[in-house]
Amino acid sequence: MNSVWWASEDFWRKMAVWLTAVMTVVLILLTFDTVKQITAGSERVPAYSAINHRIYYRFDSSRNMQVPVIGDSAPLFGTSLSEEDAEALVSKGKLTTQAKNCMNCHTLLGNGAYYAPDLTKAWLDPAWGSEAAREQLMVNFLLDPHTNARGYGTGRKMPNLGITEEEAHGVVAFLKWMSTIDTNGFPRNFTPISQEGDR
Repeated sequence: MNSVWWASEDFWRKMAVWLTAVMTVVLILLTFDTVKQITAGSERVPAYSAINHRIYYRFDSSRNMQVPVIGDSAPLFGTSLSEEDAEALVSKGKLTTQAKNCMNCHTLLGNGAYYAPDLTKAWLDPAWGSEAAREQLMVNFLLDPHTNARGYGTGRKMPNLGITEEEAHGVVAFLKWMSTIDTNGFPRNFTPISQEGDR
């Protein structure tokens, strides 16, 4: 008995092979495009030297969300860094957050745990008080979280992770740079620290 062509086992085997091959090519192309989009220095992920500038958020009515703005010069810790030095400092902070397993309690770009505050826009968190005091408050907190605890009424406190001053500066640089990334409004309902130029 002859079956119709579309019910043939051989036809569907060939279709599966061709479809797998085509989708593999599509996946490779999408991977290259994604890497281009998420590389530092792209439209949505600014260069590391952005830490030499004031970072604030402005409401974009066309997108109906807050978007990051890289403003006037405001060097981190009072020192303007070259792109290479900025990358080294931000990388030091990123490696420190990985080594200290910060995502065991915190989230970054939506990944991690929800026990402690999200760190994606921690640089702009109003809990740090004024713009002028923020850098040193963050460093002090990282060096001695018990004395400089911020529990926000939850009773949760960060343990002392033995972070060095160099590592603390790196983490602060990493968090400042993270705040420059256009995350399409994530996390939602975030109210950034009030600072000059953000209106």
